[in-house]
Amino acid sequence: MNVDEFNIPRFLAVLPLFSDLSPAELNRVAQGCQMRRMVRGDTVFRFGEPCEEFHAVVTGQVKLFATSPAGQEKVIDLVGPGHSFAEALMFTGRPYILSAQTLTSTLLICVSKQSMLAEIERDPRFSLRMLAGISRRLHGLVQDIESRALESGVQRVIGYFLRELHVEDGATGEVLTVSLPVSKATVASRLSLTPEYFSKVLRELEAERLIEIDRRDIHIVDAQRLAGYGAL
Repeated sequence: MNVDEFNIPRFLAVLPLFSDLSPAELNRVAQGCQMRRMVRGDTVFRFGEPCEEFHAVVTGQVKLFATSPAGQEKVIDLVGPGHSFAEALMFTGRPYILSAQTLTSTLLICVSKQSMLAEIERDPRFSLRMLAGISRRLHGLVQDIESRALESGVQRVIGYFLRELHVEDGATGEVLTVSLPVSKATVASRLSLTPEYFSKVLRELEAERLIEIDRRDIHIVDAQRLAGYGAL
């Protein structure tokens, strides 16, 4: 991808945060953006660093994680193309409360805090559009927390597969494939499961002939049966 020819306003328009903005507003926001090309394992930001911008993934994958005093890592979110992160925190004036690291070669758009504040001063209605976008993101995070608290480990794994397939009711009889974007251990941490338990669930689903495993490719034999199995 030629970064110099990349159309930043057009990309911003597909982000939920900016979906309600006019072309003129998108162009002004784009002037406060920078593009960063990163390789696997690069640090986007660390816990405690000042938060003066937020980020959107163009290509690649970013891991948001927390580290315990004992050094244990907990994956909070996996952010892929077309999604943004750290936007709400940017307006609080507080430092980053998580760390972010690339899991693959990644292209990011970094949107400066100053460009956001300047647009809000120009038109206060801009803040309402931003608030609507942040609220949609918050609603998704609340649903995620509810699923972790109320669903079993098997249900969480099945729900993850169905979300990756964008299948809500499992109403399909064809074989579909989920390609894990990261390691199984990372996905397990994202679902608040141990790697051992995640592997156990995969073996259980495979024994039930609901999935077939081919390294990082998970072939869903029957999404409808899989969804029903998770409801048991």
